[in-house]
Amino acid sequence: MKNKKYVISKSPKELLMSSMPCRAKTNVMFLKTHKTASSTVLNIMFRFVERYNLTVALPADQLVHLGYPKTFLAHFVEDFETIGQNYNIMCNHLRFNPSEVRKVMAENTFYFSILRNPIPLLESSYIYYKDTVPAFRISKNVNVYLASPLEYYYPENYKQNIYARNIMWFDFGYDNNAVANEKYVQAVLKDIEKNFHLILIADYFDESMILLKHTLCWDLDDVIYFKLNSRSQDTVQTLTPESKERIKTWCSLDWKLYLHFNQSFWNRIEETIGLTLLEKEVNLLRTRQKELMETCLLDQEAVGKDYIKDKALLPFQSGSANILGYNLRQDLDNRTLRTCQKMVMPELQYTSYLYSLQHPHKKRKRLGLPSLWTSSQEKMQLSTPN
Repeated sequence: MKNKKYVISKSPKELLMSSMPCRAKTNVMFLKTHKTASSTVLNIMFRFVERYNLTVALPADQLVHLGYPKTFLAHFVEDFETIGQNYNIMCNHLRFNPSEVRKVMAENTFYFSILRNPIPLLESSYIYYKDTVPAFRISKNVNVYLASPLEYYYPENYKQNIYARNIMWFDFGYDNNAVANEKYVQAVLKDIEKNFHLILIADYFDESMILLKHTLCWDLDDVIYFKLNSRSQDTVQTLTPESKERIKTWCSLDWKLYLHFNQSFWNRIEETIGLTLLEKEVNLLRTRQKELMETCLLDQEAVGKDYIKDKALLPFQSGSANILGYNLRQDLDNRTLRTCQKMVMPELQYTSYLYSLQHPHKKRKRLGLPSLWTSSQEKMQLSTPN
């Protein structure tokens, strides 16, 4: 077994499924929301970019996001002045601003995003942004914070506290401190429905990937993933039943947003795929994922930051979270190794890597992390077919 070479291959069933009589959409804008499994979606998007040799709207200069938390402007994209409306994919963090995004993306672009239940989302934000958000930093724990958030959430710090209240509402470009009256909420929901073709739900991630696959006419391997930017269970704080209810009030805009699009998500599945086919395809996705984990991963699962052997694959660490990563097998042929590396590559490293390929004459992004590729490896990557 020691010298066995692991190679990625497709089963006949998957090849049959991938030969659909429609054309894959390649102009796609993904609004990357916070703490919603969006780093995993970004990895899917970046791999799709490479597979089809597409152009991605990457952050300009040394930025690793598209101006966030500022409202997005077209010049936040590298080379926008020369490339204009010829980008295929946009998926790095930005605060949505439809008129400016449309300056960058083609008219036939497909727009989608992802939401998560605000209850686990707020707990995740609390741990991840504990050191940087004033409202979180000065409170003892998440339950103490939620018992009386206005003791810690000062209006004058609203720019630093965006992660502490209605963060998804903010990411979509709206006022996260607005009063949640019904007329205002309904107007925003209609606005989002007008601007986005599809809203996925992180709590049903596999189901979301199948719906995305069908909607974009992608194949199964386009939506296969390893979970990225997740944290170890020992950093999760247990929310009390009272805290869970308080989140629905404190983050009422996000709560209404989530309830509305969770309903539309399931309606969309019933109208387009049906629950029977959905279940079949979710099982195929999980089987394929398991095969790839056995092929690629040394430990068959994500490991804590201290156990990641290749520090170039270490995810960015934040707050009190222990962000997990992966160790790859050592017995992979070159082609399989590259496929596996891309599946586990953390967001910052992948952004920097694509930036160096797409803008070779620009100064590399400084991440404060070990470089994943040497110049010679980059040349090999460009000259070797995928």
